[in-house]
Amino acid sequence: MNVNYPKMFIAVMAAMFFIHMPVRAAEAADDKAVALRLAMAKQMRIGVALPTQRDERWVRDAETMREFAKKNKIDLRMQISDNDAAKQMSQCENLLAQGIDILIIAPHDATSAAEIVDEAHKEGIKVISYDRLVLDTDVDLYISFDNFQVGVLQGKYLTNLAPKGNYIVLGGAPTDNNAKMFKGGAMSVIKPLADKGDIKIVMDQWVADWQPTVAMNLVQNALTANNNKIDGVLAPNDNTAGGVIQALAQAGLAGKVPVTGMDAEVTAAQRVVKGTQSMTVFKDTRLLAETALKAAIKMVNGQDPGATSKVNNNKMDVLSILLTPVVVDKNNLDAVLIDSGYLKKSDVYK
Repeated sequence: MNVNYPKMFIAVMAAMFFIHMPVRAAEAADDKAVALRLAMAKQMRIGVALPTQRDERWVRDAETMREFAKKNKIDLRMQISDNDAAKQMSQCENLLAQGIDILIIAPHDATSAAEIVDEAHKEGIKVISYDRLVLDTDVDLYISFDNFQVGVLQGKYLTNLAPKGNYIVLGGAPTDNNAKMFKGGAMSVIKPLADKGDIKIVMDQWVADWQPTVAMNLVQNALTANNNKIDGVLAPNDNTAGGVIQALAQAGLAGKVPVTGMDAEVTAAQRVVKGTQSMTVFKDTRLLAETALKAAIKMVNGQDPGATSKVNNNKMDVLSILLTPVVVDKNNLDAVLIDSGYLKKSDVYK
């Protein structure tokens, strides 16, 4: 019998190949599954606790963080406390239970948030104090803008426009350490003029939770008490400036009394264009959010986050990264806010 051995060999090998194909496919699938599990295991998990989404600037912080995390394959776990310190504490405890590698917190209450930092440290988790400084504890890193300088910029701008007269001085939320820094910077400019008698401070009040309705009511009271004779208003941010300007408008004074602001919100930019708000201070939250996440990555990897200064929090000099704020008024609004892509021209000029 004639047997074609080469053909038989080929047939046998082909049969063995097809027999083993499912096995190899299964093995390949298993390898991919293992690789995926390893990749997931190595994916950095960053916890973020923000105080609110009521203000446009905090919405921008959250959006920028989410976009950066998605682009860089970071497992971002974000919680919003809606200006509730107890809720923020509970949320952070939940984040720690989820096995985060590092916590970024913008505290609603700068003092009570110390307990959150202490709890994180007990579990070996480092904490970045974001935008607002947590007080009275061992914070690992503080990332913000030079908030005292923000106040200086506001104070200088206001006193240049109204070097004399009756002033309303508003501070932000008394629970927010930034509010005290803003006000401290502004008063370093205003107080010497008040001491000379050039400026009379007819109202000096904090604005609970930065609420514009609270600011509006305070200004209404000050206007009534002073027969509408107000020459300048230190509004700590754009949200409160909106309430201030509502009160001034009711008295027919919108655009006639200089009003400061901060955060470069689109509504504030509109008011600057219209002339009812004199200025705002631009703190690029895109840069702030990315800087925080980049620092967090470095810290988790055991690298130096790149602190350039220190800020005292009543317990220690906290390693800090402080970004530079910029004054915005009619003269540079387009160049700073629109050309940079922070705001859209069609949204500002309506």
